[in-house]
Amino acid sequence: MKKLLVLMVVAALTAMTACSSTNTADNQTKNAATTNTTAKETNAANTTEATNTADAGKEFSLENDGVDEALFNEALSQFPATVPQRIVTTSVPLTEMLYLLGITPVGVPTSTNPIPADFETIDKIGSPMAPDLEVVTKLEPDLLLGAESLRSTLDKTLEGMDLQKAYLRTESFEDLKLSLKVLGTYFNKKDEMNAALTKILDKENELSKLAEGKELPSVMLVIGTSDSFMVMSEKSYLGSLVKKLGADNIATSVLNVTDTYSPINMENIVAADPDVILVLASGDHGATKDKFKKEIEKNETWTKLSAYTNDKIYMLDYSVFGVTSIINAETALTEIAKYFYE
Repeated sequence: MKKLLVLMVVAALTAMTACSSTNTADNQTKNAATTNTTAKETNAANTTEATNTADAGKEFSLENDGVDEALFNEALSQFPATVPQRIVTTSVPLTEMLYLLGITPVGVPTSTNPIPADFETIDKIGSPMAPDLEVVTKLEPDLLLGAESLRSTLDKTLEGMDLQKAYLRTESFEDLKLSLKVLGTYFNKKDEMNAALTKILDKENELSKLAEGKELPSVMLVIGTSDSFMVMSEKSYLGSLVKKLGADNIATSVLNVTDTYSPINMENIVAADPDVILVLASGDHGATKDKFKKEIEKNETWTKLSAYTNDKIYMLDYSVFGVTSIINAETALTEIAKYFYE
C-alpha cells in the first residue's frame, strides 16, 4: 500500500511539473509576443515622435530651410576661389540642379535615367562611375562635379588628371536641398536657387499641415531586383521621402537594419506587421507588379500582413521614386502622401 501511495505522489508531481512547463512555455510565448508588440509600438512611437518633434511647428522658409549649416559650409569649401566656366558633371541629380540654376555644362553623364531635354545635345562623358577620360580631356573642363557617394571611385578613375573636382551629396531628399543651395550660392544664382527651393519648402509646409492630427502608418519599403526582393531603409531616396513625411519605416524602427538594402526576413516582418507596403517597381531589370504578385503566391506569409488584408500594398513608378531627382521631388512627396493621409 505504501509503495502504491509513493507511486501516486510521483505521478501527481510529474503531471504538475508537465502542466507547469506547458504554462511556462505558453507564458513565454505570450510574453515574447507582448514584448514584440510593445517594442514595435514603442519604436514606432519613438520614431514618429522624434520625426514629428523635429519638424513640429516648423514653418520652412528660405531663412529656415532645414539645410544643415555645417554640411553646407563643408561642401562649399571644396570649390575653387575662381568660379569655373567649363563644367562637366557625372551625376544626373547634379545635372538637374545645374539646369534649374540656368548653368549649362560642357559635359553630362551617359545614363538611362533622363536628363533635362535642353541638355540632350551636350556632349556625353560616359557613366557616372567611370567617365571616358578621353572625352573629358577633350572638353577641357575647369571643374568636374560628381556625387559624394562616388568620390573614391571617381578619384581613382581620374587619378593623374590635372582637374579641379567637387563632390556633393545626392542620396536623399535633404541632400538635394543641401546641394542645390551649395551650387546656387557658389555660382551666385540666388534667384534661380530661391525659386527652386521655395517650391520644395512650400510642399513640405503643405504636407506638414496635412498631417496635423492624423495617425501616421508604419511602412515597409520593398524593392525588387532581378531575382529577389529587398527591404529599404531611410538611407534610400524613397526612405528619405517617407521619413520626411513622418511615417514609421519598420526597417529602422523594428527590423533595425543599417544598410540601405537588406534581405527580407518574413518572420521579422510578420512581427513588425506594417500598415502599408510600398513596392518600387524597376521595369524590365527589376520587380514588376506581376513579379511581386507571384512572390506573394509563392509565400502565403505575405497574406497574413495587415497591409495585405487591408489592401494597402502599392506599386510605385521607378521613374519617379527610384532615381534621386530634385525635379520629381514635389511629385514624389505628393504621391506618397496620398497613401498616408487620405
